[in-house]
Amino acid sequence: MIEKLDGLLSRKRRGAPCLMICAGPSALSSILQVRNWRSRCVRLVAWVFDSFWTDAIPRFASKAGVFDHVFVTEKEDMATWTRMMPAPVRWLPWGSDVLRLGSANPQRRFDLLRFGRQPPEWEDDRSSATECESRGLRFQGRPQTFDDATDNERSLMGILSDARYVLAFSNRVAASDYTHPRREYITGRWTDALGAGATVAGVPPRSESVQSLLWDEATLDLGTISRSEGLEVIARAVREWTPMRARVNYLKSLERLDWRWRFKEIVRALDVDAPLLEAELSRISQILDRRDATSAIG
Repeated sequence: MIEKLDGLLSRKRRGAPCLMICAGPSALSSILQVRNWRSRCVRLVAWVFDSFWTDAIPRFASKAGVFDHVFVTEKEDMATWTRMMPAPVRWLPWGSDVLRLGSANPQRRFDLLRFGRQPPEWEDDRSSATECESRGLRFQGRPQTFDDATDNERSLMGILSDARYVLAFSNRVAASDYTHPRREYITGRWTDALGAGATVAGVPPRSESVQSLLWDEATLDLGTISRSEGLEVIARAVREWTPMRARVNYLKSLERLDWRWRFKEIVRALDVDAPLLEAELSRISQILDRRDATSAIG
């Protein structure tokens, strides 16, 4: 997808700075479908999400003068992308709309929420609910989905903010035909859950990006894909859970995961002004400053 920002942001120079948001490296080729793109895009920046498919980087993209800046979501991909791209390459990971849709809700109806792809033992929500109930755990299966992306995200964040723990497993232990066979990574499943104040329970990915981005309270490592063994770990964690855990996850997400910090980097790369973005970042900073002041007093 190509976003022309000249209608949303005030430009520092003539022309149209352009941002390409790419699901994967092969989508970089979509710029060739834009008529007269060289003259229409004064500055061209790409943000590649599934950047770990490095074999799919199109050859033309490695030519000088095509892209002015490239962002990738996985830190481990930096070396390969930097070697192949003449433009500056930076790490810009997944995020969440924490400021608008995040939550530190202290009262949560569900102990465990199933969210997205799972190992085979966890696929059947009905039997998972039965096994949770036998342990005194309140389980919620697959969230309802909506056709409209905005409605879907709002609904999803609402139910995530009602859960203490959200179930998610690395592709290393819960692979699919669309996941990478070797590389581990997080997606919006993790960042949205954390932004809503929940802790992600499962087997977390082992990657440099995860180590750099997340914090100790962000995940509960079950150490297994066995449902019965995993539920024993979750049951113990639920007994020790306090509303402070949700608050920590929410505030850490504001500090590290909010999309607006990512957009700030993009604005710099595009060399444009974004007063609304600056105002919202200021709101985040004020919330975090109050957190720090409260911690100092305590």
